[in-house]
Amino acid sequence: MQRVRISKDAARELEEAARWYERESPGLGTRLIDAFEHAVDLLRGKMPPLLPMDGNSAAKGAKRIILRRFPFSVIVIQRFDEYIIVALAHHSRRPGYWKERIRT
Repeated sequence: MQRVRISKDAARELEEAARWYERESPGLGTRLIDAFEHAVDLLRGKMPPLLPMDGNSAAKGAKRIILRRFPFSVIVIQRFDEYIIVALAHHSRRPGYWKERIRT
């Protein structure tokens, strides 16, 4: 089983998005958290369905898992024996804002 660590920034983004969705429709915030937890479970598996990134992010090892039913990607880097979730990035808001979180 692969280790998964969630950065403070990614955890904060999940909390903020879940609160927003919960205000829009009760229960929807919980569904977002469930979708995120499903992505984490996939990362812990033997063959996580990671998608490549473009450009400089790809060169630094960033990959992503697209959440089901929500317009977000879980942005991940692999360091040694663990995956680090660096962002919960909305597909159409502030593209690439998280790139500074990735170090080579």
